[in-house]
Amino acid sequence: MDSFEKNRNRLAAEKVMAALKRRHMNGYYAETAEEALHLALSLIPEGSTVGWGGSMSIEEIGLKAALKAGHYRVIDRDAAANAEERKALERQCFSADFYLMSTNAITEDGILVNLDGRGPRVAALCYGPDHVILIVGMNKLTTDVEAAVSRVRHTAAPINALRFPGNTPCRQGGLCRNCLQEGCICSDLVITRNSMFPDRIHVILVGENLGY
Repeated sequence: MDSFEKNRNRLAAEKVMAALKRRHMNGYYAETAEEALHLALSLIPEGSTVGWGGSMSIEEIGLKAALKAGHYRVIDRDAAANAEERKALERQCFSADFYLMSTNAITEDGILVNLDGRGPRVAALCYGPDHVILIVGMNKLTTDVEAAVSRVRHTAAPINALRFPGNTPCRQGGLCRNCLQEGCICSDLVITRNSMFPDRIHVILVGENLGY
């Protein structure tokens, strides 16, 4: 990434962070994944209970590994032996001190847009954990909600669908067909325009491409 792109990301992030503040969410900016990791860890006191939803971004910056190696009580749904155990761990996350995730898209005026299949990730964002930390690459920035929904459906969802078994149209052809097929990962569209509880939602914008 050259200096011009880095400067653009920083300038754009300043606008988004101001918008997040108006929406009672805390915004931060990290130029690199390494900076984002240190910033995220600084927000989580040792001894805290921490869980997460499906997110390539938190994995890419090394946050999962750092928490497992540190002095935290980790709720690791990925370590579940079966579907029932995984479901139980996901439900435990609702009482976690911190919940980690990304967002499928974020608008220039600070609105978060997410699309989920089963719903534990968006449910935790809406209600439950005391604090939610989102790691968001600047590649997920869009102009408005309409553009954000389009990004989620036509970019994020078809790529994410390839991570799971199934026979949906996007998995077969790489393009969203607005299907209702069994196994569709596009069930719950959640638009977060405000946080009723200030200081609950923390959005770390990262000046790199992270996730899908």
